Amino acid sequence: MKVLFTVPPLAGHVNPTVAVGAELAARGHEVAWTGPAAALGRLLPPQARILPAGEELGGGYAELHDRWRDLRGVGALRFLWEEALVPLARAMVPGVTRAVRAFGPDILVADQQALAGPLVARRLGVPWVTSASTSAELTRPFADFPKVGEWVAGQISGLLAEFGAGPGGGSGAGADWDPRFSERLVLVFSTPELVGAGADFPPHHAFVGPAFGARPATPGFPWQRLDPARRRVLVSLGTLNQAAGARFYGAVLGAAERLAAEVQFVLAAPSALIGDVPDHLLLQESVPQLELLPHLDAVVCHAGHNTVCEALAHGLPLVVAPIRDDQPIVARQVVEAGAGVRVRFGRTRAEELRDALTAVLDDPGPRRAARRIQASFAAAGGAAAAADRLEKLL
Repeated sequence: MKVLFTVPPLAGHVNPTVAVGAELAARGHEVAWTGPAAALGRLLPPQARILPAGEELGGGYAELHDRWRDLRGVGALRFLWEEALVPLARAMVPGVTRAVRAFGPDILVADQQALAGPLVARRLGVPWVTSASTSAELTRPFADFPKVGEWVAGQISGLLAEFGAGPGGGSGAGADWDPRFSERLVLVFSTPELVGAGADFPPHHAFVGPAFGARPATPGFPWQRLDPARRRVLVSLGTLNQAAGARFYGAVLGAAERLAAEVQFVLAAPSALIGDVPDHLLLQESVPQLELLPHLDAVVCHAGHNTVCEALAHGLPLVVAPIRDDQPIVARQVVEAGAGVRVRFGRTRAEELRDALTAVLDDPGPRRAARRIQASFAAAGGAAAAADRLEKLL
């Protein structure tokens, strides 16, 4: 079996496919990735086969990030679709078409933010499935904001019409198909225990739990500085949000000072934004997160799906400070599952953050909930379960 992963140049969307690809390769299948090659080369293992698609955007990703990082709410959503997802789809279609013709996949696995994958797959008659690297799209995110939902639907309809994939486009596409959701299989890298056990999902939505693959090495972490006498907390805003966190980092430093006698903070952040820190706080530009999590007692983060699932997979409770996009939805899932506390990213004070951390560290409830989700992740099967479902399609 040949499997082609179509992905955007974002770590949280690429990482699950690394694990699934490795599992498929171990079973004797042939795998490849298509997307912006320069970015994927930094995110995929050295031996990964990369078929370029979307390089036409050139170096625009850094510029897009600089414009996006300070946006919130509907403004951030409009920017995501108008300036990122739709242009990325347009840029990737020619390269994905070449990749499909050159590689000849039996199945195309398309991330929900790599809309070129389903467009090309339907045009060329290749079976395709969805990689849902975040559960936000599965939870009717615009139920309370119908106008916003209609606007997003309009963006998708316009893209389909542009490529002749909408009603009357001659591609066999119907009026109601959505490139974010395969009708064959949706691989959801989460479980109902986090997404919401009461929700009703179609049978082709496979909740396989998180899939953790190999990551680029993070050399030089000072493991010897982890203090065994204190509880340890990681603070991370992910790779894309650090530059927007100056005010939040101030609250982190204040909370770290107030809890210094009993808690050691490991802060993953640019040193230029933080400045000098006291000896009781460990500041690193980046951390080997998967290797570090077993040594921690809690995680403070922006509610990015990747970080949340990695923390919960280790049974760690969370303090979540969502910023934009799917993060408020993921934060709500964490709180409703009982596995953490939410604080305000833009207006959190040191005392509020201290109290939130004290709650998740001292109250056994969040840790019990985190361990319940941890057990559900383990039972779901991760990359092996995803590979099983893909094999069953052929």
